[in-house]
Amino acid sequence: MFPPRSIDRRSAAQVLHHARPGKDELMRREPRIIPIGPDDLPATVAMHRRCSSQTLWSRYHRAMPDPRTYLPTLLGRPGSIHLAARDTTGRIVAVGHLMPDHSAVEAALLVEDAWQGRGLGTRMLRHLGHHALMGGWATLYGLVLSGDERMAAVLGHAPVPVHRREEGGGVTAWVHVRDLAAGSPTRRRRGSLRAEHR
Repeated sequence: MFPPRSIDRRSAAQVLHHARPGKDELMRREPRIIPIGPDDLPATVAMHRRCSSQTLWSRYHRAMPDPRTYLPTLLGRPGSIHLAARDTTGRIVAVGHLMPDHSAVEAALLVEDAWQGRGLGTRMLRHLGHHALMGGWATLYGLVLSGDERMAAVLGHAPVPVHRREEGGGVTAWVHVRDLAAGSPTRRRRGSLRAEHR
């Protein structure tokens, strides 16, 4: 039989335990990353319209017209792979794309403002890397604006060294896809961006 103080402590611990979301519950709250295509155009357009002009500029590097004018071509591009993160309501909150370029593949990523800074961009990039590995491409690259701190943070969490080449106001960042097969968090080196000026 527990003394009164022990009962109080035990009851408090049980209340705290049940008040905290468990790992499984947190996983269920995390956006699911799934493939998308032309049929998902309306939800993708809606997600773009919720993004600020600054976020769209970071992704496209220029002012963009109505997303209905360019997203059909993007989502219908032959050989491309398109992923989306859907929240618990089914709304698309991030999109990622792989666009073949001979033996290389270009990756592009857009996370709507309300979901930035929560690790979703890093998750999306890892999924894109997995698809690049499965697709057999030699190089995975992306175009980033100089000074884009959010994208620099995403690249900094890559599980393999990320190389970069600065040209004008932009940066081409790339990884060797073969490194993704051997890469692991224990082998990741912090500050792995390697600047190469040509």
